[in-house]
Amino acid sequence: MNSIKLTRKLKPPPSPPCNTTTFTTFTHSPQHPPPPLATHTFPLSSLECGTLLQFLANSKSLSQAKQLHCHVISCGTLLNNTYLGTKLAACYASCAQMREAHHLFDEISLKNSFLWNSMIRGYACNGFPWRSLFMYREMFSFGVEADNFTYPFVLKACGDLLLGEMGRKVHALVMVSGLGSDIYVANSLMSMYFKLGEIGIASFVFDEMPQRDLSSWNTLMSGYVKNGEARVALGVYDCMRKAGVDGDGTTLLSLLCACGDLTDLSMGRAVHGYIVRNDGTLCNEFLMNSLIDMYCNCDSVSAARKVFEGLTVKDTVSWNSLISGYERHGDPFEVLELFSQMFIGGVIPDEVTIISILGACNQTSALQLGSLVHSYIVKKGFGVNTAVGTALVSMYANCGSLLRARQAFDEMPEKNLASWTVMVTAFGTHGRGREAISLFYDMLGQHIIPDEGMFTSVLSACSHSGLVDEGKEIFYKVMRDYNMEPGHTQYSCLIDLLGRAGNLDEAYIVINDMRLKPNEDIWTSLLSACRLHRNLKLAEIAAEKLFELNPNEVSGYVCLANIYAAERRWEDVEKVRELVKKRRLSKPPSYSFVELNNMVHQFFVGDKLHQKSDEIFAKLKELNEQLKKIGYKAETSFVLYDVEEEVKERMLWDHSERLALAFALINTNPGVTIRITKNLRVCGDCHTVMKMISKLTGREIIMRDITRFHHFRDGRCSCGDYW
Repeated sequence: MNSIKLTRKLKPPPSPPCNTTTFTTFTHSPQHPPPPLATHTFPLSSLECGTLLQFLANSKSLSQAKQLHCHVISCGTLLNNTYLGTKLAACYASCAQMREAHHLFDEISLKNSFLWNSMIRGYACNGFPWRSLFMYREMFSFGVEADNFTYPFVLKACGDLLLGEMGRKVHALVMVSGLGSDIYVANSLMSMYFKLGEIGIASFVFDEMPQRDLSSWNTLMSGYVKNGEARVALGVYDCMRKAGVDGDGTTLLSLLCACGDLTDLSMGRAVHGYIVRNDGTLCNEFLMNSLIDMYCNCDSVSAARKVFEGLTVKDTVSWNSLISGYERHGDPFEVLELFSQMFIGGVIPDEVTIISILGACNQTSALQLGSLVHSYIVKKGFGVNTAVGTALVSMYANCGSLLRARQAFDEMPEKNLASWTVMVTAFGTHGRGREAISLFYDMLGQHIIPDEGMFTSVLSACSHSGLVDEGKEIFYKVMRDYNMEPGHTQYSCLIDLLGRAGNLDEAYIVINDMRLKPNEDIWTSLLSACRLHRNLKLAEIAAEKLFELNPNEVSGYVCLANIYAAERRWEDVEKVRELVKKRRLSKPPSYSFVELNNMVHQFFVGDKLHQKSDEIFAKLKELNEQLKKIGYKAETSFVLYDVEEEVKERMLWDHSERLALAFALINTNPGVTIRITKNLRVCGDCHTVMKMISKLTGREIIMRDITRFHHFRDGRCSCGDYW
């Protein structure tokens, strides 16, 4: 669109009443072209200034609004001019400059409803809902009547602040004033009730509307999606189509979110096809990013990647959508690769990016990279963000550095329940149960009410450290003091707590007496305890119950086979193995990670594909010989095959964590701590070997398996052989 110069066929006065002011020209809407600005030496009239300010408010052109503000001050046009002052205040409010808007507001003696509404709207839409409600109260006290431009933003503020009681009072005033049938007001009522979680009332408001526009349908759909009713939202869309209402981009956003929540890939593809068939007219960055999210939620990361690669402009949100998708689906290496590409491409990461990257560092125990990300957080000032701080604590804890996790926790300016839960979990997985309990009671002392997640974390911490009495006390305390009924997860922790300590009969009694019907997690906990204490009779009961509930979970079969193998009941081992084959199940491959020079190296069982494979196996042979000289004897009962002892021993030395350890010993200097992550539970023989090698080499070895951390130092483990 072309810019137009201001031309007036008026002879300027010989002595201009104000200094010459230069305005830059700007583009405008051809449907409603405003009087454009140009270099001139005479003041604009109040009406011209007001028209310009309205246009600048609509286009949010702050810099030009400031120029015009200077002009009316220097020309004296603003002096005692309520009309211009009101327009200026409204313009600043539209441009999110509430300090300037409020200063002008205070200078105006006669405040009309337009000015009040502009201020209420400005505060509500720019992150100051409390101030918006304060302005509404002041407007009421001045006797200015609220109208259909007031209530939508008052209702928005009530919804943002979750002020249900006040929102209902405003609703009552709306009905008394006869504005309940106003579409704009009714849509705002629906939005507020959805934010409050009162979906029944929101639906009632929609049903009672005499007229509905597209925004009404979109509000209803998005409200259901945000309240976890994605299937109902799809039903609303069907009704909308039957009513002959065509959707827009906002409609498609809600549809994509619903498809992602329901993991409905076929419906999601249909929406994608609809977008493509419209010749790209519906395509925008929000839709494309939502498509990426939808495909990731539907376990189709490859399709998400194709959408991402097809974007001409990839902004931070686009990168975040794909990175978080890979992180959620357990592909930390791809997350780190994408993060590198993002950085090289000059796209600046934000807090969401950082949380995903820290999650990838969690999964790979990449402490060195995590430390670099921590430096970036400090540099950018992201540390004040509670979610980032919590993710940082989790990263250090899951990378084996409990001390730095606690330091990061103590440095957080604000902590929420999730922050406390992460730190309690960290103490628990590192075998520091008493410190976990102490921190739990510190949290209670700050009047923070625990939820199910915290309940689970502290019980799990007790279980890892064998604190049976303390765990039982907390179990019943939470029930008694916080009226929290334990669920399957909490009962599973209690069974694990009792079972690990050898109280199998008591654990079985709890299962039979619990109010809930035992699920697979309960029986898995009991079966694992039976493996630990070689209680074959109870193990067979637990396995039978487990297979009835979930015959396709391979871990139960593996655990039962382990118990049979320990008793040398090879025929039963073979029966379990045949059952696994019949049901076409497979055990996930065992692998381990170790970080070296900001690179994460992955090893599988018997892995000979690494470029230093020959050196690794030579080192393992050397270690085996050295350990035998100081009394090592392989615990071959952990091998589930009826083969020669020599073959069993060789199979044990092929375990992935030993390959990772040998690689680290070869490539690091003496005294450097070694950190290993394993995706499954460490076997008893590897546990023994790690203890002995820690003493033999004088190294600290920190290993994280699927359940907890083991800190091997000077021939001992932090778990005290209780795991």
